[in-house]
Amino acid sequence: MRQILRDIRESRTIKLPDFDVTLSRPSDQFALTNIGAEPNDYSGVIGDYRYQFEGEEDLLHLIITRTDATPLVVETAQQVVSCVLNGVPPALIWLRPGTFSQHFYFGHDDLIGNLVLSDAETEATPS
Repeated sequence: MRQILRDIRESRTIKLPDFDVTLSRPSDQFALTNIGAEPNDYSGVIGDYRYQFEGEEDLLHLIITRTDATPLVVETAQQVVSCVLNGVPPALIWLRPGTFSQHFYFGHDDLIGNLVLSDAETEATPS
């Protein structure tokens, strides 16, 4: 999260990782439910859930999926979002629900002005 904040402040676009066909193959039912599976600075795993950020012109997009590619309900994804976006008021986060992935959108400035980093994250990341 510290890297994302740094990139936003420096006006760097937060991009999805380069496409790797062995990791991001579309399923037979849905397009790229495992998008961003390639190792990158803008993703992570919390328990059985994976999150991936990508920047858009005026918004950040946060994708939540299950690591086992099974369906994911909105309420569970919202719990993951509350951990990842600790401090960002839920009223500032727009939701676009899905079946296997849940998509959340919010302004770059909302993240900078509200995100609370954990002590472990602060200690693990050099200033």
